[in-house]
Amino acid sequence: MLDEVERWLARRSWAAADRPLDLLLAAKRSTTVSVVLPALNEEATVGEIVTVIRRELMEAVSLVDELVVVDSGSSDRTTEVAAAAGARVVHRDAILPRIPAVPGKGEVLWRSLLVTSGDIVCFIDADLREFSADFVSGIVGPLLTEPDVQFVKAMYDRPLGDLTGQGGRVTELVARPLLNLHWPQLAGFVQPLGGEYAARRSLLEALPFPVGYGVELGLLVDALHMVGLDALAQVDVGLRKHRHQDGQALGRMAAAIYRTAQLRLSRGHLVRPALTQFERGEDGFEPRTYAVDTEERPPMREIGEYAARRAA
Repeated sequence: MLDEVERWLARRSWAAADRPLDLLLAAKRSTTVSVVLPALNEEATVGEIVTVIRRELMEAVSLVDELVVVDSGSSDRTTEVAAAAGARVVHRDAILPRIPAVPGKGEVLWRSLLVTSGDIVCFIDADLREFSADFVSGIVGPLLTEPDVQFVKAMYDRPLGDLTGQGGRVTELVARPLLNLHWPQLAGFVQPLGGEYAARRSLLEALPFPVGYGVELGLLVDALHMVGLDALAQVDVGLRKHRHQDGQALGRMAAAIYRTAQLRLSRGHLVRPALTQFERGEDGFEPRTYAVDTEERPPMREIGEYAARRAA
């Protein structure tokens, strides 16, 4: 590990308990905080997450000013459950309709900047179980108390069933090797692909967003280049339990993440990539080929509707 990273770990890694709510409220002043949950068929978990955030961070105290669930076209009751719990629910396709939406988590996060107004934007995955408000207050905290910090990732234990620390298979097999080899300054991030992170709007609106699974790696790498390592931080929020994907879905995720890294290593003309996986059918193994997410959205500040909204 680079000496620079060891110093960064001592300086920019904290625990959620390091900043109690009274300290955050005193530091907040006029700063506004938006929480965004990207959601697709998460009726089993999204309601509890919204309920906890509203009860503990909006009603008991005024840390969060805005709570928005952006739905990607759920076929279950995600939108009804989220609204009943107290979130403002916006459909992805209703945001910036002149640009047709494409499937992908990064697409939803990018569009969410147009329907939120907070100076700090906090992203939380909608499939978390046994959710703690520390996920929000923990990662928002450094942005309220440390003026030089601009981007904060959550870190946590991530079990796979009963196996401690075995979650995050794509992180360990793909993302961590890529970061250590190509961006060693980022080797200190415990959960580089985690979906829980917060940033200043001024930074997010200046970054491109990969539309798919590569969004977390892309934002982290681009933030490093734009603001430097010392402006990045991580906070331990404890334990993360969520729905795990099957091996083939993880393969598609890994391919998109690798492609996101590849684009950042070389911006030359590359063939549009695909990933072929195999499933056993009636006649043996059958190939299934999937396009790998490669499209990226431009920095939001370059979108006319966003500039007009901010000016108003």
